Parts: sequence; structure tokens; C-alpha cells
Amino acid sequence: MELQIVAFYFFADEILKASHLHDDPQAKMTNAEVITAVLTAAQFFHGNQRTASRFLKQHGYIPNFLSESHFNRRWHRIPTCIWHKLFEVLAEYFKSQHSSNEYVVDSFPIPICDNIRIFRSKILSGERYRGYIVSKNRYFYGLRVHLVATTNQEPVEWILTPGAESDINAFKRLDLDLPEDATVYADKAYTDYEYEDFLKENNLNLIAERKENSRRARDECLCYLQKYWRKRIETTFSRITGMFPKCIHAVTSKGFELKIFAFILAYSLKLMLQ
Repeated sequence: MELQIVAFYFFADEILKASHLHDDPQAKMTNAEVITAVLTAAQFFHGNQRTASRFLKQHGYIPNFLSESHFNRRWHRIPTCIWHKLFEVLAEYFKSQHSSNEYVVDSFPIPICDNIRIFRSKILSGERYRGYIVSKNRYFYGLRVHLVATTNQEPVEWILTPGAESDINAFKRLDLDLPEDATVYADKAYTDYEYEDFLKENNLNLIAERKENSRRARDECLCYLQKYWRKRIETTFSRITGMFPKCIHAVTSKGFELKIFAFILAYSLKLMLQ
């Protein structure tokens, strides 16, 4: 635990220095300490920042911890580009260490409330957030994470979308900054022959699972690989969501999204340290 907390601080501090984001000389907590606290909460306390702050203060990691309201304002003020830069550095590391040229894409839902409480939701509103979980045959209300990972379960790219957005449409919004001739395995929801051809012209291979009436059937070997790697990314999702509390508490949509970002970032950092 101590090693990870120190690593959180060192990593955040180095990225902040490289980004030329300087601290206010009068600030009680540095930006690196704020990021460290957010990641510590995500990794060890199911995102509970109050518990994390008490732990970090009592054990001398951050003795001058801010009040809860002041801390919330501080971590919301950290530029979005810094959070993205933190993840991008990890993603580049994972890709550079990945011996295979194979990746997997899939999505998982993050409900913000039960269906019966949709009209009481103050964070999100609108039908575009009502998504459907095929495997559970039920609807949810919230966001969906669309994530590309190595076959070693390391996240290299992801985006958040409203729950109703289809997997293939979200996939088209990804940068897909992958090595040349990379192969991306996916399920049936990513079937789009035209987009597959477009990616192939750009030296990327999308291997989506085929439906029974598909005009482009897959051989048995590819079908086996698809199912095998899909199970791996499902394990990745289980590990990430295993860090979540029963309900992610947030007052604003930005706060909700930042907490999701923190969970994925903390999970990625843990993998790098293994």
C-alpha cells in the first residue's frame, strides 16, 4: 500500500512538472498531493475520499490535508488535460511492453440510479442515458465505458458515452492509436463491414464476432480467439468495477465522470507496478 501511494505521488508530480502546471505558493496541498489523494481513495477506499483523507493525514502522507469542501474544489480545478495525460503515459507504456499485436474492445455500463428513480436524477437527464444490458436483459440509466485493452488486461484507450449510445458508434469515436497492423477483437455489437474495410485500409484489423446469418463468416480458429480474449476483457471490467462502491456518490456529472476516470487510472497504475 505504501509503495503504491508513493508511486501515485511520484507519477503525478512528474506529469505535472512536464505539463508546466505550477502550484500556488500559498496552497496547503500541492496538485500532486490532490491527485494522490484521489487515486488513493479509488484504489483502497472504493472512492471514499473522506476516508482516504483521514488515512493520509493520520499516517503522515499528507499532514496538511484540506477540508472536504476545499479539497473537492481543488480536484475539480485540475485541468482535464492532466488527467488525460496521466492515462496516456500509462497507455503508451502498456503498448510498448505488449509483446503481442492483439487488443480487445468492449464496454460496460455504469448506472447512476435504478430505472424507477430516473426522474429523480439530478446529475443526468434525458433518454440518451437509458441503456440496455443484453447479457442481463435489463435497462440501466447512466453512462457506458468503452475500453480497448491489451490481451494482458491493460487499458490503452477508453471513452465515456451516454448509456444509450451503441458500441459500434462509440468505437468509431476512439482514436485507435495502436501499433500498425494491430488486431482488435470484439463481439457482435461491433459488426460494421464498411468500417472494418476502412480500418483495414489504415492497417488495423477489427475482428468482430459474426452473427449466424453473416455474409462474412469467421473460421473456427478466429472464433475461438474471439471468445477467449473477450473473457479476458470481461475479467478486466470485473476488476475495475470491483473497486467501485455500491453507488458512486457525486453531486455533478463532472464529479461522477472524474470518479470513473480515477478508478480506471488507479487500476492502470496498479498494473504498471506489478
